[in-house]
Amino acid sequence: MVSEGILLGMGNPLLDISSPVDEEFLKKYEIQLNNAIIADEKHLPMYDELAAKPTVEYIAGGATQNTIRVAQWMLQTPGATSYMGSIGKDKYGEEMKKNAQAYGVNAHYYEVDVPTGTCAVCVTGGERSLVANLAAANHYKPEHLTRPENWALVEKAKYIYIAGFFLTVSPESIMLVAEHAAKNNKVFSMNLSATFICEFYTKAQNDALKFCDYIFGNETEAKKYAEVHKWETENVEEIALKLAALLKESGRKTAVITQGADPVIVAHDGKVTKYPVILLPQEKIVDTNGAGDAFVGGFLSQLVQEKSMEECVRAGCYAANVIIQRSGCTYPEKPDFN
Repeated sequence: MVSEGILLGMGNPLLDISSPVDEEFLKKYEIQLNNAIIADEKHLPMYDELAAKPTVEYIAGGATQNTIRVAQWMLQTPGATSYMGSIGKDKYGEEMKKNAQAYGVNAHYYEVDVPTGTCAVCVTGGERSLVANLAAANHYKPEHLTRPENWALVEKAKYIYIAGFFLTVSPESIMLVAEHAAKNNKVFSMNLSATFICEFYTKAQNDALKFCDYIFGNETEAKKYAEVHKWETENVEEIALKLAALLKESGRKTAVITQGADPVIVAHDGKVTKYPVILLPQEKIVDTNGAGDAFVGGFLSQLVQEKSMEECVRAGCYAANVIIQRSGCTYPEKPDFN
């Protein structure tokens, strides 16, 4: 059994508005396949257009919240995980609170007078493109984090995970938690999350990386990080080794890079290990939204139980495999991972 609140996540809670769309729709809103961006003016009408589709689904999302929900599902111990982020005082916010409770996550939301954030999930041929309208999620403040009832979640956690997207919202909150983890020998991990984070939030990202024990990402993000830092290599194994070298001086220093259907690359201690993923025929892939988040959730569910790297990666691949066969970041009632 794992202890209550062993894993804490902080991030941007967004309600996913998900639907299959055609190429025409992507063109109209200038959206690239398999990308994640922040909405600007031209994207705003898209949310109503998606909501009007008969195929639309609403799912509690946001990268870190997805990861925490999946870890919670894998652990099956109510309250093993906690989560913080900012939502609006509206029906979407209420939906989010209900959702977290139903999933067994102990969520402490910061509620603000701004609409709850949404994320358009445009699914084309099983691939997904994300356009986030952060709204309330963009208003998270350290003053919420430092309230005694919320800081208690930080104190209780032994493992902390924050997706890179939160760097756009509250780098101060990230550093408060990162410094606490470093002082108390806790495991702190982050995700590269998106190419635009690597490109436009470089300083905040690098400041946080120095406090990480684990960094997660996919091959596209890893290559973008290398390009921005002029490493002059597109070799993902080399990049993973260099990323791992940037992390906190602890015995852990590990970079974990997923590559879709290709093997997962793990760099630790100057060595690279590759782990095969579970391959699926194309017709079984419903939608890849949340696959990366689910991988990290599965991985962390074993890490908090101090399992081997092989088991952590196996659990990550299992969780991602379940999620891509369903719409959105959803899963059956119980995992059958053993």
